[in-house]
Amino acid sequence: MEIKSRFKTYRVEFVESLSLLGELAAEDDTFFVIDRAVYERYREQLPAGSAGRLFLMEAAEEHKTIATALAICEQMTAMPAKRNTHLVSIGGGIVQDVTGFVATSLYRGIRWTFLPTTLLAACDSCIGGKSSLNYKGFKNLLGSFYPPDQIYIYQPFFRSLSPRDYCSGLGEVVKFNVIAGKEGLAHIEADVDALLAHDYEKLEQYIQSSLEFKKKFIEADEFDRGERILLNFAHTFGHAYETVSRYAVPHGSAVALGMMTANAISVRRGMIPQDYADRIAAVCRKILTHVEIKKEYFDLKAAVSAIRKDKKQTDRNITAVLINEKYELSVFRDVEEEEIAFAINHLLSSME
Repeated sequence: MEIKSRFKTYRVEFVESLSLLGELAAEDDTFFVIDRAVYERYREQLPAGSAGRLFLMEAAEEHKTIATALAICEQMTAMPAKRNTHLVSIGGGIVQDVTGFVATSLYRGIRWTFLPTTLLAACDSCIGGKSSLNYKGFKNLLGSFYPPDQIYIYQPFFRSLSPRDYCSGLGEVVKFNVIAGKEGLAHIEADVDALLAHDYEKLEQYIQSSLEFKKKFIEADEFDRGERILLNFAHTFGHAYETVSRYAVPHGSAVALGMMTANAISVRRGMIPQDYADRIAAVCRKILTHVEIKKEYFDLKAAVSAIRKDKKQTDRNITAVLINEKYELSVFRDVEEEEIAFAINHLLSSME
């Protein structure tokens, strides 16, 4: 798959082995940033890293910060390669966010290759060029746009994911199919059980289709000023649940909960029938079985506070992407706190 960006044209390639890493490690200008847990699990298949050319990162939300990015820069600037440096990052979305920020900042932009090790990163965030850092306890307040030059997807990485992380990745897969409308919903309803049973052939098909669906949006609106905003469906509420739970609710699971919240508002406004929202909720509940749902994660005051600090909000009115009467997505800039309270109560009752 080839994606055209204002910065460059970059590629996504599915690979059957990690032999390419040995070739990259042999180059003097390559610097590796690898999720420490991934490195420990796949040590024999990953490059050992020569002195000063390997950074093992603790991939947790509390480390998705400017401090981590600067620590990587500190080590990379000791290399003689400078602007010829080739950054290779291996990990999930947190590693991608931090290394993407480094790649765009260091020497005003360096070559960058990314290997996603989580389903969430592979089916969604690996393309589009967004890199975001958490700041002062709030999600993704700092960031940039700068895509990798090359993305390699090695599916065996996903076989070692915990059930929690695997299902979190499915949250974005479900979102893309819901965005695709009635036909997309019917497809994911038919296949979600096979995906949960780890049908990896079908999983690869859904990774491919998710990326192809997203590609159309990011090529038309790379910098998130127009139609790409529609991909934020469920994220207004999902990001709030992540923040309030202190990331006990992982991103893809938060997106599933955000879909259910957004749809409750659409139903209340008379834009979609209850049975359509119920169908989406039934799929979402199937992928939420490994997440603990605590009532305090959905505190209205805390959630609204987090929403108001979200970078997508433009003024005091609350903006959210909702499904409209045509079963398509629209941006609404008039969401009321009372509507959010109703939707949260509906969400919690449906999860009991």
